[in-house]
Amino acid sequence: MNTNEIITLVTGGNRGMGLEIVKELSQKGQRVIMGSRSFEKGKTAITQLSKTGINADLVQLDVTNPASVSKAAQVISDKYGYLTILINNAGAVFDFQQQPSVVKLDNLRADFEINYFGLIDVSQKMLPLLKKSPQAKILNISSMMGSKTASLDPKTGVYNVVATGYQSAKAAANMYTVQLAKEMARANLPITFNAIDPGMVATEFGGSTPEQAQQFGANPVDFGVARTIELATSPDDNTTATFTNTSGNVAW
Repeated sequence: MNTNEIITLVTGGNRGMGLEIVKELSQKGQRVIMGSRSFEKGKTAITQLSKTGINADLVQLDVTNPASVSKAAQVISDKYGYLTILINNAGAVFDFQQQPSVVKLDNLRADFEINYFGLIDVSQKMLPLLKKSPQAKILNISSMMGSKTASLDPKTGVYNVVATGYQSAKAAANMYTVQLAKEMARANLPITFNAIDPGMVATEFGGSTPEQAQQFGANPVDFGVARTIELATSPDDNTTATFTNTSGNVAW
């Protein structure tokens, strides 16, 4: 099997940062698979990209549905045979501005289902495909909001943010990133794992519109994905177990 072509899967790829990642990596010559919870919305996004000369593939993938994840892994295995890069971008917040003393358990569970358990399920089921590549990467889109250090620092932009479930899920995902990176290193497997903080980005994340997010100082989408694109296209496959953004290292 020829594994020279870079094949990249992006979860939550039909809108926001995911769509920008799909677009930019496709433009850089990678064969990108857009993972979309809704197949119809994914088809619409693919059509929009094709009108600008960008070709990307599509797979139905709901990270909170184990059967959907298993089916997506099988589809990718049958069609491509391997993966080079997995970008765990799918995420959502369900408890924004709910104080920790009264936050609803259902919201906390929803935060963890997509931002933590879903990320783990996708990573585990795609690992066999990544192991077939001579060099592979998993990039987990995290957030400085999951940094306890930043959350305790009044000088940071996340000091006053309250989203306990989302923040806890991102902190947990960061630990999973570290532990999986260490496991691969112990086994001498050429697969790297890194967490990325995109910062506050002008998308529909959290229920706001991109325009509303911009009013609160959110960065353009291309700025938010810059570090992800940098790592996804870097020929250096030794970077692992890091948490970074465009400014450098982020405290765990």
